[in-house]
Amino acid sequence: MTTIAVTGHTDLTEDSVPLIRAALDALLGRYARDGDGALVGVSCLAAGADSLFAEAVLAAGGRLVAVIPSRDYRRTKVGPARAPQFDHLVGSAAEVLVLPRDRADRRAYEAANAVLVERADRLVAVWNGEPPSGRGGGTADAVQDARAAGVPVEVVWPQGARRSG
Repeated sequence: MTTIAVTGHTDLTEDSVPLIRAALDALLGRYARDGDGALVGVSCLAAGADSLFAEAVLAAGGRLVAVIPSRDYRRTKVGPARAPQFDHLVGSAAEVLVLPRDRADRRAYEAANAVLVERADRLVAVWNGEPPSGRGGGTADAVQDARAAGVPVEVVWPQGARRSG
């Protein structure tokens, strides 16, 4: 069994989505072929990279583990346009872990990143390589945490991928 967690940007441009999804499909396909459906993907199901990864895990026949950063995450961070996708992914997850935090804030995201790193054999980072913002709990922070813990990191940022922010 291979457990792969994801971290990544939430603000991907519309044109970047198919590029990143294709790269994730190819990467996860390698692991899905390695065993008998032993691929496990761990994701916080945020917009952008996290949700693309979760969809790719399911498409590859893998088992999805959802790590929800806080009790209020869906209510405060998942907008109406994205709610159907989020609810579908939560419903498709083999395991849903809601962290015991009341609010979706920096500390909740840091705690979620810690769970991702703890559970992962590998971390996939849908990341443009920019350094941490200094706010904590972001993609670059998760990459740093994984590397410090000795978890291999595979960066996915295909040519043409861009952030909208």
